[in-house]
Amino acid sequence: MKRTLAGAGVAAALIALCVAVPTAAQAQSKTLVYCSEGSPENFNPQINTTGTTFDANQPLYDGLVNFERGTINIRPGLAERWEVSDDGLTYTFFLRKGVKFHSNAAFKPTREFNADDVIFTFERQWKKDHPYHLVSGGGYDYFDGIGLPTLLEAIEKVDDHTVRFRIKRPEAPFMANMAMPFASIMSAEYGAQLLKAGTPEKIDQEPIGTGPFTLVRYQKDAQIRYRAFADYWGGKAPLDNLVFAITPDAAVRWAKLKAGECHVAPYPNPADLPIIKADPNINLMQKEGLNIGYVAFNTTKAPFTDNRVRRAIKMAVDRQAIVDNVYQGAGVLAKNPIPPTMGIHYNTEIQDVPYDPEGAKKLLAEAGFPNGFETDLWAMPVQRPHNPNARRMAEMVQADLAKIGVKVTIVSYEWGEYRKRLQQGEHQMGILGWTGDNGDPDNFLHTLLGCAASAPGGSNIAKWCHQPYDDIVVKAKSLSDPQERAKLYWEAQRIFKEENVWITMAHSVVYLPVRKEVVDMRQSPLGRHDFYGVSLK
Repeated sequence: MKRTLAGAGVAAALIALCVAVPTAAQAQSKTLVYCSEGSPENFNPQINTTGTTFDANQPLYDGLVNFERGTINIRPGLAERWEVSDDGLTYTFFLRKGVKFHSNAAFKPTREFNADDVIFTFERQWKKDHPYHLVSGGGYDYFDGIGLPTLLEAIEKVDDHTVRFRIKRPEAPFMANMAMPFASIMSAEYGAQLLKAGTPEKIDQEPIGTGPFTLVRYQKDAQIRYRAFADYWGGKAPLDNLVFAITPDAAVRWAKLKAGECHVAPYPNPADLPIIKADPNINLMQKEGLNIGYVAFNTTKAPFTDNRVRRAIKMAVDRQAIVDNVYQGAGVLAKNPIPPTMGIHYNTEIQDVPYDPEGAKKLLAEAGFPNGFETDLWAMPVQRPHNPNARRMAEMVQADLAKIGVKVTIVSYEWGEYRKRLQQGEHQMGILGWTGDNGDPDNFLHTLLGCAASAPGGSNIAKWCHQPYDDIVVKAKSLSDPQERAKLYWEAQRIFKEENVWITMAHSVVYLPVRKEVVDMRQSPLGRHDFYGVSLK
């Protein structure tokens, strides 16, 4: 639901009362307010794939390994070290001792983190007979989409502080995948208590993790409040409190940032960037995005089952005009499903489909649609790092397609519902995008376009399962040599382009306005917002 400026102003005033004007007892505490763009779907990153939900969960959990802040370098997390067998089929994690879990009003842990929690976390997603597998809908988009159900051979508890993962074939991105949010470790003891009480779904709404912050309160569409976890294994966070002030409107986020009602405000309107840059109180951070914004055709629904129709629609859309209008200098035209920042894996030889409305009409007639057809086009209700204004993009696509006789109805839903319905395949055409979650091309080419991810609920919203393509990206996962992987990924991108699966729109530059009293905020190439290590002057 779109927030009005007046409503946002009331919320801002409330936040200002409880944050900007602290009580005497709180005078020395450090509270950072982050103007987030939306509400999380829940507090379990295993069952969602949106950046909004990942951000809300980031303070609460740790993985066995984590990404170093501001980089895609893997560092120890709840595993202080690990070993990989010579054949690449066995990963042994040596767990950190003395790690404490959070507590809440209903749960007080009686033990520290151990191997049982690792087994519980992964077997919930993997084993269909696990008592938690079907809780909260039982959808594990990431775990399933990257092929872990068929990759895993066994997860074994060697002792309380050693866990062994055995896999069926070598998997180049395995360690990078283990640093992703879906691999966040949860409490088996908390799970057992909730199961006994008959309320297992609370594990996904009232979270218990080992992360640097604990959840204090969540008010949907208003705010999330966190408190620094004094017993965090990495040391207490420099911040005492963290507040997510949920503010969907970019103009309101900027107004609140300027007024000092929040300290960090993501996804600014491109038109506001010159003003933001000129403000002496704001540090405008920027990073070339590891992302892609696109329009997907649902290839299982007529008329988009016909490659000629998909190509004709692409030819009819003036992508350069859309990128210029929507991104306003903060994005570049995309031709591949991975960004150029992927280096040797990016196919530089791909030739793009030209803008050619007359050619599009001829191709549609050849496909049996001389007078066009009717279709829907779904548009995101929120700004994302890969798309600052999906509604405007949809309107421009709608206008372009009208010129060739294709009547487009624009459809939208609340963000969580939008994602859910898209992933179920209810759309004919849908606007979405992706920011890489681990820096590996597999995270785009297999996670978004592989057959495993085309199942209902999966991240492949084109629902495209093309076996020659899938064979290539699955094989590439098993190779460790970057040059050999690159050869396969170049071929995969060629097939993708020939099959006209998406209208590739743009790779964006991601901007992050931060007030200058914020110390050591680091912009992630993965699009996440991590506040452990951040402080305030």
